[in-house]
Amino acid sequence: MEELYDQYRALLFTLAYQLTGSAADAEDAEQDVFFKAGDVHPERLEEPKAYLCKKVTNHCLNLQKSARRRREVYVGPWLPEPIRTPEADTLETTLVRRDLLSYAMLVLLERLTPTERTVFVLREAFGFDYLEIAELLGKRETNCRMLMSRARSKMGITEEEPVAAEAVELEWVSRFLTSLEQGNVDHVLSLLTVDVILVSDGGGKVIAATSPIQTRDRVARILLDGFGRIQGKLHIEAASLNGEK
Repeated sequence: MEELYDQYRALLFTLAYQLTGSAADAEDAEQDVFFKAGDVHPERLEEPKAYLCKKVTNHCLNLQKSARRRREVYVGPWLPEPIRTPEADTLETTLVRRDLLSYAMLVLLERLTPTERTVFVLREAFGFDYLEIAELLGKRETNCRMLMSRARSKMGITEEEPVAAEAVELEWVSRFLTSLEQGNVDHVLSLLTVDVILVSDGGGKVIAATSPIQTRDRVARILLDGFGRIQGKLHIEAASLNGEK
């Protein structure tokens, strides 16, 4: 079992994280599945990847359904938990980054039902074919294709459009932070798109807007006001999150 754990831990964590949007829930799912797998007869583990992925998927589907009910009474928007991905390339971090969807994509996944999300993640992040997905979920292949089409439609992604993150240049980030530090409204406005929307999630611990902020002018002024209040109390560093620098 230790060998299986070393071989599949990164895969199962990444799968669970993208199905739940929570690193803590992903760790719980991964550990729970491995713990229970210790009692499974070896014959059922002849195809360990399929078996473990199915168990993690089922665990996360149940978790998503209860999480959706909790979020119905959550104050303000709920955002997925970003995870920091190490810069150094090890076998494990390479595997995680290879299958990791962008943070923006995780936010879009919140529009989907648990089953739609599962099909999308298995297909787009992990490259499972529809037959494999159907076997994992106990559904027909045609149903999985329909779920995938519905998921893409809800996320505003066409069938031909690749699922890829738009890179954010560190130079842009640096200019944006400098503009905030200087309180330069015009510079901040010039760095925001016309259709920008600001979404914040305080996690029930800090003050955050209870609804998305729209229009470039409002977003800029709220950011400048907020940054001005915490300037001097904040340490900022560039980091790789969800495989994106």
